[in-house]
Amino acid sequence: MAEGFRFPLTTEEAYRLLYTAYKAEVQLRGRILKTDAETTRVVAEVARFLTQKQGVLTGLMFCGTCGNGKTTLLRAIQNSLNWLSAHNALPSDYALQGYNEMTIKDAKQIANEMSRSDKSGRVKQIPVLAIEDMGREPAEVLDFGNVSNPIVDLIEDRYNSRLFTFITTNLTGKQIREKYGARVADRLNEMLHVVVFKNPTFR
Repeated sequence: MAEGFRFPLTTEEAYRLLYTAYKAEVQLRGRILKTDAETTRVVAEVARFLTQKQGVLTGLMFCGTCGNGKTTLLRAIQNSLNWLSAHNALPSDYALQGYNEMTIKDAKQIANEMSRSDKSGRVKQIPVLAIEDMGREPAEVLDFGNVSNPIVDLIEDRYNSRLFTFITTNLTGKQIREKYGARVADRLNEMLHVVVFKNPTFR
């Protein structure tokens, strides 16, 4: 169950780990991280969420304009989890539940895989999945004459299974409701803690 997925750290420890990983990711792209209040806020908000009881929530959604750090923080979370796993700092049952690693897939890639019967089941069952850039994929996919909505189907399935999900998107709440419908928008509100990135683009 997704409610068992947490970083086994204090909030302050998780903040330091995430911020270090965030800085490393920025440097990997040939840039220098300039400390600002907004980046500090979102990293701290994510650190709190990942170290405290999450109740009915089973994931995080990062919303904001293009190029303002959503993907960088997503990869910082992935690298932090990898570091914890490599240093045997995770609970012993995390590997059995698949909580010792995080899979990041672009929404376009997911739409393609979800339309294939040989891959859709595997995508649905990933314990900790990050959907990158939700909204860029086609809303509908035609497969052997059948029309499907792959992201809608995936969100419905993960909602029912309570699997831990990260999402990044440039869409506003209104745009999400228009593209995916009221039912999915309500599912996302129930599933995910929303972190709004307010920085302008770093690019």
